[in-house]
Amino acid sequence: MSGTIALIVGAGRGNRFGGDVPKQYCELDGEPLLRLTLRAFLDHPGIDQVQPVIHPEDIDLFRAAATGLAVREPVSGGGTRQDSVRLGLESVAGTDPDLVLVHDAARPFVSTAVITRVLEALKTHAGAIPALIVTDTLKRAADGDNRAIGETVPRDGLWRAQTPQGFRFAELLAAHRNAMGEALTDDAAVAERHGLTVAIVEGSEENVKITTADDLKKAQTQAFRYQTGMGFDVHAFGDGDHVYLCGHRITLDHGLVGHSDADVGLHAVTDAVLGAIAAGDIGDHFPPSDPQWKGAPSDMFLAHAAKLVAEAGGEIVNVDVTLICERPKIGPHRDAMRRRLAKIIGIDQERVSIKATTTEKLGFTGRGEGIAAQAITCVRLRDVSAR
Repeated sequence: MSGTIALIVGAGRGNRFGGDVPKQYCELDGEPLLRLTLRAFLDHPGIDQVQPVIHPEDIDLFRAAATGLAVREPVSGGGTRQDSVRLGLESVAGTDPDLVLVHDAARPFVSTAVITRVLEALKTHAGAIPALIVTDTLKRAADGDNRAIGETVPRDGLWRAQTPQGFRFAELLAAHRNAMGEALTDDAAVAERHGLTVAIVEGSEENVKITTADDLKKAQTQAFRYQTGMGFDVHAFGDGDHVYLCGHRITLDHGLVGHSDADVGLHAVTDAVLGAIAAGDIGDHFPPSDPQWKGAPSDMFLAHAAKLVAEAGGEIVNVDVTLICERPKIGPHRDAMRRRLAKIIGIDQERVSIKATTTEKLGFTGRGEGIAAQAITCVRLRDVSAR
Protein backbone atom coordinates (compact mmCIF):
# COMPACT_ATOMS: atom_id res chain seq x y z
CA MET A 1 0.00 0.00 0.00
CA SER A 2 1.05 3.57 -0.62
CA GLY A 3 -0.81 6.51 0.83
CA THR A 4 -1.43 7.74 4.34
CA ILE A 5 -2.14 5.79 7.50
CA ALA A 6 -3.39 7.23 10.77
CA LEU A 7 -2.02 5.63 13.93
CA ILE A 8 -4.46 6.14 16.83
CA VAL A 9 -2.63 5.52 20.08
CA GLY A 10 -4.84 4.45 22.97
CA ALA A 11 -2.83 1.93 24.99
CA GLY A 12 -2.56 4.02 28.15
CA ARG A 13 -4.35 3.31 31.40
CA GLY A 14 -5.30 6.93 32.21
CA ASN A 15 -4.14 6.98 35.82
CA ARG A 16 -4.81 10.72 36.18
CA PHE A 17 -8.35 10.23 34.89
CA GLY A 18 -9.36 7.71 37.55
CA GLY A 19 -12.32 5.36 37.37
CA ASP A 20 -12.67 1.74 36.34
CA VAL A 21 -12.61 2.34 32.56
CA PRO A 22 -9.65 3.87 30.68
CA LYS A 23 -10.53 7.39 29.57
CA GLN A 24 -10.50 6.59 25.84
CA TYR A 25 -13.49 4.30 26.38
CA CYS A 26 -15.51 6.71 28.51
CA GLU A 27 -18.56 8.11 26.78
CA LEU A 28 -19.23 11.59 25.52
CA ASP A 29 -22.93 12.01 24.76
CA GLY A 30 -23.37 8.28 24.40
CA GLU A 31 -20.28 7.49 22.32
CA PRO A 32 -16.83 6.35 23.50
CA LEU A 33 -14.11 8.96 23.02
CA LEU A 34 -12.09 6.46 20.98
CA ARG A 35 -14.96 5.97 18.54
CA LEU A 36 -15.24 9.72 17.95
CA THR A 37 -11.48 9.89 17.32
CA LEU A 38 -11.44 6.95 14.91
CA ARG A 39 -14.35 8.38 12.97
CA ALA A 40 -12.65 11.76 12.56
CA PHE A 41 -9.84 10.09 10.61
CA LEU A 42 -12.05 7.62 8.75
CA ASP A 43 -14.10 10.55 7.46
CA HIS A 44 -11.06 12.49 6.16
CA PRO A 45 -10.47 12.00 2.41
CA GLY A 46 -6.69 12.20 2.85
CA ILE A 47 -6.52 9.16 5.17
CA ASP A 48 -6.36 5.72 3.54
CA GLN A 49 -6.28 3.46 6.62
CA VAL A 50 -6.63 3.78 10.37
CA GLN A 51 -4.54 1.62 12.71
CA PRO A 52 -5.58 1.53 16.39
CA VAL A 53 -2.98 0.75 19.08
CA ILE A 54 -4.55 -0.48 22.32
CA HIS A 55 -3.76 -2.11 25.63
CA PRO A 56 -4.09 -5.91 25.27
CA GLU A 57 -6.51 -6.04 28.21
CA ASP A 58 -8.89 -3.62 26.43
CA ILE A 59 -9.79 -5.75 23.42
CA ASP A 60 -13.43 -6.19 24.48
CA LEU A 61 -13.79 -2.47 25.17
CA PHE A 62 -12.25 -1.75 21.80
CA ARG A 63 -14.58 -4.13 19.95
CA ALA A 64 -17.59 -2.42 21.51
CA ALA A 65 -16.27 1.08 20.79
CA ALA A 66 -15.30 0.38 17.17
CA THR A 67 -18.32 -1.67 16.09
CA GLY A 68 -19.06 -1.06 12.43
CA LEU A 69 -15.99 1.12 11.79
CA ALA A 70 -13.66 0.15 8.94
CA VAL A 71 -10.40 0.27 10.89
CA ARG A 72 -7.50 -2.17 10.84
CA GLU A 73 -7.24 -4.92 13.45
CA PRO A 74 -5.86 -3.30 16.62
CA VAL A 75 -2.32 -4.03 17.75
CA SER A 76 -1.05 -4.08 21.33
CA GLY A 77 0.96 -1.17 22.63
CA GLY A 78 3.92 -1.15 24.99
CA GLY A 79 4.86 0.11 28.41
CA THR A 80 5.21 3.75 27.29
CA ARG A 81 3.57 5.85 24.64
CA GLN A 82 6.84 5.88 22.72
CA ASP A 83 6.90 2.07 22.74
CA SER A 84 3.26 1.97 21.62
CA VAL A 85 3.91 4.24 18.66
CA ARG A 86 6.91 2.19 17.59
CA LEU A 87 4.96 -1.07 17.83
CA GLY A 88 2.13 0.49 15.83
CA LEU A 89 4.55 1.60 13.15
CA GLU A 90 6.16 -1.84 13.01
CA SER A 91 2.74 -3.46 12.60
CA VAL A 92 2.02 -1.59 9.36
CA ALA A 93 5.56 -1.43 7.96
CA GLY A 94 4.81 -4.26 5.56
CA THR A 95 2.11 -2.20 3.85
CA ASP A 96 4.72 0.47 2.96
CA PRO A 97 2.67 3.65 3.52
CA ASP A 98 4.07 6.98 2.34
CA LEU A 99 2.90 9.07 5.29
CA VAL A 100 1.78 8.46 8.85
CA LEU A 101 -0.21 10.63 11.25
CA VAL A 102 0.10 9.77 14.94
CA HIS A 103 -2.81 10.89 17.09
CA ASP A 104 -3.90 10.53 20.70
CA ALA A 105 -7.02 8.40 21.14
CA ALA A 106 -8.25 10.82 23.81
CA ARG A 107 -8.29 13.83 21.44
CA PRO A 108 -11.76 13.28 19.94
CA PHE A 109 -12.33 16.84 18.68
CA VAL A 110 -9.66 16.97 15.98
CA SER A 111 -11.10 18.67 12.90
CA THR A 112 -10.84 18.03 9.21
CA ALA A 113 -9.10 21.40 8.91
CA VAL A 114 -6.33 20.52 11.39
CA ILE A 115 -5.69 17.13 9.74
CA THR A 116 -5.58 18.80 6.34
CA ARG A 117 -3.07 21.43 7.50
CA VAL A 118 -0.71 18.71 8.75
CA LEU A 119 -1.00 16.77 5.48
CA GLU A 120 -0.36 19.90 3.41
CA ALA A 121 2.78 20.70 5.40
CA LEU A 122 4.16 17.22 4.70
CA LYS A 123 4.42 18.14 1.02
CA THR A 124 7.43 20.31 1.87
CA HIS A 125 8.63 19.08 5.29
CA ALA A 126 9.72 15.77 6.80
CA GLY A 127 7.33 16.27 9.69
CA ALA A 128 4.55 18.57 10.84
CA ILE A 129 2.59 19.12 14.04
CA PRO A 130 -0.35 21.32 14.97
CA ALA A 131 0.41 23.67 17.85
CA LEU A 132 -0.84 26.77 19.63
CA ILE A 133 1.37 29.70 20.52
CA VAL A 134 1.86 30.18 24.27
CA THR A 135 0.17 33.37 25.45
CA ASP A 136 0.32 32.94 29.23
CA THR A 137 3.30 33.98 31.32
CA LEU A 138 5.27 30.88 32.33
CA LYS A 139 6.73 30.29 35.76
CA ARG A 140 9.19 27.59 36.83
CA ALA A 141 8.83 26.42 40.44
CA ALA A 142 11.74 26.68 42.82
CA ASP A 143 13.72 23.52 43.50
CA GLY A 144 12.07 21.52 46.26
CA ASP A 145 9.06 23.84 46.54
CA ASN A 146 6.40 23.64 43.85
CA ARG A 147 4.48 26.49 45.49
CA ALA A 148 7.27 29.05 45.16
CA ILE A 149 8.41 30.70 41.92
CA GLY A 150 11.97 29.95 40.96
CA GLU A 151 12.04 31.97 37.76
CA THR A 152 9.91 33.43 34.99
CA VAL A 153 10.42 31.60 31.70
CA PRO A 154 10.39 33.72 28.52
CA ARG A 155 7.48 32.64 26.35
CA ASP A 156 8.82 34.03 23.08
CA GLY A 157 8.79 31.35 20.41
CA LEU A 158 7.04 28.77 22.63
CA TRP A 159 4.19 26.62 21.31
CA ARG A 160 1.86 24.02 22.84
CA ALA A 161 2.14 20.85 20.75
CA GLN A 162 -0.95 18.87 19.76
CA THR A 163 -1.64 15.83 17.60
CA PRO A 164 -1.96 14.49 14.92
CA GLN A 165 1.76 14.68 14.26
CA GLY A 166 2.59 13.76 10.68
CA PHE A 167 5.74 12.32 9.09
CA ARG A 168 7.09 10.40 6.16
CA PHE A 169 6.52 6.88 7.33
CA ALA A 170 9.93 5.34 6.71
CA GLU A 171 11.73 8.23 8.39
CA LEU A 172 9.58 8.14 11.53
CA LEU A 173 9.95 4.37 11.84
CA ALA A 174 13.74 4.71 11.59
CA ALA A 175 13.70 7.53 14.15
CA HIS A 176 11.70 5.44 16.63
CA ARG A 177 13.97 2.45 16.19
CA ASN A 178 16.99 4.65 16.93
CA ALA A 179 15.31 6.21 19.96
CA MET A 180 14.49 2.95 21.76
CA GLY A 181 15.29 3.26 25.44
CA GLU A 182 15.14 7.06 25.46
CA ALA A 183 12.36 8.99 27.16
CA LEU A 184 11.07 11.57 24.67
CA THR A 185 7.80 13.43 25.11
CA ASP A 186 6.26 13.14 21.64
CA ASP A 187 6.90 11.95 18.11
CA ALA A 188 8.21 15.35 17.06
CA ALA A 189 10.92 15.00 19.71
CA VAL A 190 11.77 11.55 18.35
CA ALA A 191 11.99 12.99 14.84
CA GLU A 192 14.10 15.94 15.98
CA ARG A 193 16.56 13.58 17.69
CA HIS A 194 16.86 11.79 14.32
CA GLY A 195 17.72 15.06 12.58
CA LEU A 196 14.38 15.64 10.88
CA THR A 197 12.93 19.12 10.41
CA VAL A 198 9.41 19.40 11.79
CA ALA A 199 7.08 22.21 10.74
CA ILE A 200 4.45 23.86 12.93
CA VAL A 201 0.93 24.41 11.59
CA GLU A 202 -2.01 26.10 13.25
CA GLY A 203 -3.68 23.94 15.86
CA SER A 204 -7.04 24.44 17.53
CA GLU A 205 -8.13 25.33 21.05
CA GLU A 206 -10.90 22.75 20.72
CA ASN A 207 -8.44 19.95 19.88
CA VAL A 208 -8.07 19.15 23.57
CA LYS A 209 -6.76 15.95 25.10
CA ILE A 210 -9.07 14.43 27.69
CA THR A 211 -6.76 13.76 30.64
CA THR A 212 -8.89 14.17 33.77
CA ALA A 213 -12.52 13.62 34.68
CA ASP A 214 -12.94 17.41 34.74
CA ASP A 215 -11.74 17.54 31.13
CA LEU A 216 -14.54 15.19 30.16
CA LYS A 217 -17.12 17.28 31.99
CA LYS A 218 -15.97 20.40 30.16
CA ALA A 219 -16.06 18.54 26.87
CA GLN A 220 -19.72 17.71 27.44
CA THR A 221 -20.52 21.41 27.15
CA GLN A 222 -18.01 22.26 24.42
CA ALA A 223 -18.63 19.40 22.01
CA PHE A 224 -21.75 20.78 20.40
CA ARG A 225 -23.18 23.74 18.59
CA TYR A 226 -26.84 24.75 18.49
CA GLN A 227 -28.65 25.91 15.37
CA THR A 228 -32.14 27.33 15.04
CA GLY A 229 -34.59 26.93 12.18
CA MET A 230 -37.90 28.63 11.40
CA GLY A 231 -40.80 27.48 9.26
CA PHE A 232 -44.06 28.98 8.02
CA ASP A 233 -46.90 27.52 5.99
CA VAL A 234 -50.45 28.36 4.88
CA HIS A 235 -53.30 26.24 3.52
CA ALA A 236 -56.77 27.33 2.44
CA PHE A 237 -59.98 25.63 3.44
CA GLY A 238 -61.70 23.47 0.82
CA ASP A 239 -64.02 20.51 0.55
CA GLY A 240 -63.80 17.81 3.19
CA ASP A 241 -64.91 16.72 6.62
CA HIS A 242 -61.63 16.87 8.57
CA VAL A 243 -58.22 18.48 8.82
CA TYR A 244 -54.84 17.18 9.97
CA LEU A 245 -52.95 19.47 12.30
CA CYS A 246 -49.57 18.43 13.74
CA GLY A 247 -50.32 14.83 12.77
CA HIS A 248 -53.68 14.74 14.58
CA ARG A 249 -57.01 14.27 12.76
CA ILE A 250 -59.74 16.77 13.70
CA THR A 251 -63.32 16.49 12.46
CA LEU A 252 -64.44 19.72 10.74
CA ASP A 253 -66.93 20.83 8.12
CA HIS A 254 -64.08 21.73 5.78
CA GLY A 255 -60.78 20.22 4.72
CA LEU A 256 -57.50 21.92 3.82
CA VAL A 257 -56.36 22.19 0.22
CA GLY A 258 -52.90 20.83 -0.57
CA HIS A 259 -50.98 18.33 -2.67
CA SER A 260 -50.35 16.13 0.39
CA ASP A 261 -52.68 15.91 3.37
CA ALA A 262 -52.14 19.70 3.83
CA ASP A 263 -51.05 19.43 7.47
CA VAL A 264 -50.02 23.04 7.87
CA GLY A 265 -48.47 22.42 11.29
CA LEU A 266 -46.22 19.56 10.20
CA HIS A 267 -45.21 21.46 7.07
CA ALA A 268 -44.06 24.41 9.16
CA VAL A 269 -42.13 22.15 11.54
CA THR A 270 -40.53 20.26 8.63
CA ASP A 271 -39.25 23.51 7.14
CA ALA A 272 -37.97 24.60 10.55
CA VAL A 273 -36.02 21.37 11.01
CA LEU A 274 -34.60 21.49 7.48
CA GLY A 275 -33.68 25.13 8.00
CA ALA A 276 -31.81 24.36 11.22
CA ILE A 277 -29.41 22.11 9.31
CA ALA A 278 -29.40 24.27 6.14
CA ALA A 279 -30.96 21.46 4.10
CA GLY A 280 -33.34 23.50 1.94
CA ASP A 281 -37.08 23.35 2.37
CA ILE A 282 -39.88 20.84 2.11
CA GLY A 283 -40.37 21.52 -1.59
CA ASP A 284 -36.78 20.56 -2.34
CA HIS A 285 -37.26 17.12 -0.83
CA PHE A 286 -40.91 16.53 -1.72
CA PRO A 287 -41.80 18.66 -4.75
CA PRO A 288 -45.56 19.17 -5.23
CA SER A 289 -45.05 18.49 -8.93
CA ASP A 290 -44.27 14.86 -8.11
CA PRO A 291 -47.47 12.78 -8.19
CA GLN A 292 -46.15 10.26 -5.66
CA TRP A 293 -46.68 12.81 -2.88
CA LYS A 294 -50.34 13.46 -3.76
CA GLY A 295 -52.35 12.88 -0.59
CA ALA A 296 -49.24 11.70 1.29
CA PRO A 297 -49.29 11.91 5.08
CA SER A 298 -47.12 14.81 6.19
CA ASP A 299 -45.59 12.85 9.04
CA MET A 300 -43.34 11.16 6.47
CA PHE A 301 -41.96 14.58 5.47
CA LEU A 302 -41.11 15.48 9.05
CA ALA A 303 -39.69 12.01 9.77
CA HIS A 304 -37.38 12.48 6.77
CA ALA A 305 -36.16 15.82 8.11
CA ALA A 306 -35.53 14.30 11.54
CA LYS A 307 -33.58 11.48 9.91
CA LEU A 308 -31.33 14.02 8.17
CA VAL A 309 -30.59 15.59 11.55
CA ALA A 310 -29.67 12.19 13.01
CA GLU A 311 -27.46 11.38 10.02
CA ALA A 312 -25.61 14.64 10.65
CA GLY A 313 -24.86 13.44 14.19
CA GLY A 314 -27.41 15.75 15.78
CA GLU A 315 -30.70 15.75 17.59
CA ILE A 316 -33.76 17.96 17.75
CA VAL A 317 -33.77 19.74 21.09
CA ASN A 318 -37.26 21.28 21.02
CA VAL A 319 -40.08 22.44 18.77
CA ASP A 320 -42.46 25.37 19.26
CA VAL A 321 -45.49 25.66 16.95
CA THR A 322 -48.06 28.45 16.69
CA LEU A 323 -51.27 27.69 14.78
CA ILE A 324 -53.09 30.79 13.48
CA CYS A 325 -56.80 30.22 12.81
CA GLU A 326 -60.36 30.98 13.85
CA ARG A 327 -61.26 27.31 13.70
CA PRO A 328 -60.96 24.59 14.77
CA LYS A 329 -60.41 25.26 18.44
CA ILE A 330 -56.93 24.00 19.23
CA GLY A 331 -57.11 23.71 23.04
CA PRO A 332 -59.03 20.41 23.19
CA HIS A 333 -56.54 18.79 20.80
CA ARG A 334 -53.28 20.29 22.03
CA ASP A 335 -52.05 17.32 24.09
CA ALA A 336 -52.86 14.85 21.32
CA MET A 337 -50.94 17.02 18.85
CA ARG A 338 -47.95 17.26 21.17
CA ARG A 339 -47.86 13.49 21.64
CA ARG A 340 -48.07 12.86 17.90
CA LEU A 341 -45.45 15.45 16.98
CA ALA A 342 -43.06 14.19 19.66
CA LYS A 343 -43.44 10.62 18.41
CA ILE A 344 -42.70 11.57 14.79
CA ILE A 345 -39.41 13.28 15.60
CA GLY A 346 -38.44 11.02 18.48
CA ILE A 347 -38.21 13.45 21.39
CA ASP A 348 -39.99 13.77 24.73
CA GLN A 349 -43.40 15.42 24.69
CA GLU A 350 -42.12 17.92 27.24
CA ARG A 351 -39.93 19.39 24.48
CA VAL A 352 -42.88 20.09 22.20
CA SER A 353 -44.97 23.24 22.53
CA ILE A 354 -48.14 23.92 20.53
CA LYS A 355 -49.97 27.22 20.83
CA ALA A 356 -52.86 28.84 19.00
CA THR A 357 -53.80 32.41 18.25
CA THR A 358 -56.11 34.41 16.01
CA THR A 359 -55.62 37.56 13.98
CA GLU A 360 -58.58 39.34 15.56
CA LYS A 361 -60.73 38.76 12.45
CA LEU A 362 -58.09 40.37 10.21
CA GLY A 363 -56.73 38.83 7.05
CA PHE A 364 -57.55 35.50 5.42
CA THR A 365 -57.27 33.54 8.68
CA GLY A 366 -59.47 36.10 10.42
CA ARG A 367 -62.06 35.66 7.68
CA GLY A 368 -61.96 31.90 8.25
CA GLU A 369 -60.50 31.15 4.80
CA GLY A 370 -57.69 28.93 5.99
CA ILE A 371 -55.01 28.15 8.57
CA ALA A 372 -51.43 29.38 8.94
CA ALA A 373 -48.67 27.94 11.10
CA GLN A 374 -45.25 29.04 12.17
CA ALA A 375 -42.64 26.89 13.90
CA ILE A 376 -39.21 27.27 15.42
CA THR A 377 -36.85 24.50 16.41
CA CYS A 378 -33.41 24.13 17.95
CA VAL A 379 -31.05 21.40 16.76
CA ARG A 380 -27.90 20.26 18.55
CA LEU A 381 -25.02 19.17 16.30
CA ARG A 382 -21.59 17.84 17.11
CA ASP A 383 -19.30 20.81 16.62
CA VAL A 384 -16.32 19.65 14.57
CA SER A 385 -16.46 21.90 11.53
CA ALA A 386 -14.40 24.75 12.95
CA ARG A 387 -11.93 22.77 15.01
